[in-house]
Amino acid sequence: MNRSTRTSARPSRRAGLVHLAVSATAGTALLTGSLLAGGAATAHDEEPPSGGAATHSRDGAGKQLAALKRSLAPFRDVRAAEAAGFIPVSGCEVSDEGGMGVHYLNPARAAQAPDATKPSILLYEPTADGSMRLLGAEWFQADADQDLHTDADRPTLFGQPFNGPMPGHNPMMPVHYDLHVWLFDSNPTGVFAPWNPSVDC
Repeated sequence: MNRSTRTSARPSRRAGLVHLAVSATAGTALLTGSLLAGGAATAHDEEPPSGGAATHSRDGAGKQLAALKRSLAPFRDVRAAEAAGFIPVSGCEVSDEGGMGVHYLNPARAAQAPDATKPSILLYEPTADGSMRLLGAEWFQADADQDLHTDADRPTLFGQPFNGPMPGHNPMMPVHYDLHVWLFDSNPTGVFAPWNPSVDC
């Protein structure tokens, strides 16, 4: 599906991208934080087999998400997130399907295997008074074989398969999987849906 992504004037991947390279032999993502001009905005196009809008009412995932929400509560203050190593790497991203907000990436976490208690990205929405409101979290995992036609290494958290594999959203980003979780803002299309219609930058 063709998606049109708009960004605000805040720091964006068009002005500051995270350079992600894949080590095929190690099968891990090596992350270099570098500010590059001329990048492209995020457009999460691939859905997992079970669909990105699944609910979290089965298999104890609801309890896991409740615990995660409690652990992320200190990051309602974006300064606490910055102190913990999260850096803004996008503008406030929106599309015809909704918004994602501003992506704050933790480079160290993005280079590791997905951990349900340690998301690699936090999602924020700019408010009228200039502050940032925490919306949710995202996990990023580089695809080990960089092949869009295979998904043997698709991660799963909270009983939910990641979206992907999908192409990188800029030339420096590898083929990857990702998963969004909307913990602090209700999403009418589902707690794991990539875009949130209630988010508007």
